[in-house]
Amino acid sequence: MFERVAPIIPVGDLDVALERYRRLGFTVRAYGGAERYGFVDRDDVSLYLTEWADHDPAHTAASVYLYVSDADAVHDEWAGIAEGRLGAPRDTPWGLREFTYVDPDGTLHRLGSPLTR
Repeated sequence: MFERVAPIIPVGDLDVALERYRRLGFTVRAYGGAERYGFVDRDDVSLYLTEWADHDPAHTAASVYLYVSDADAVHDEWAGIAEGRLGAPRDTPWGLREFTYVDPDGTLHRLGSPLTR
């Protein structure tokens, strides 16, 4: 039985990335050991961050899809505070209301919620 997943996302500077996710409403913490590793959580969603000296957003960026209860509300919350590129919400043919966010580390976040009919 699969129970949960936590994508590991490469970042150039862990401290900067943790602060960025904190501003986006996540609870953040750095790993206490020698590795430059961090954890960000919001509700039931967890992402792991790894600082990688060779990270190049043009070649090593990640993508994650986050299901949320209200994509418009999250978009409104992130507007004005999300560093990077924040796309406008739109309805998709596959039945989701979604938007995109590409952070300065090149990670594509797609966020979606079911369309109400």
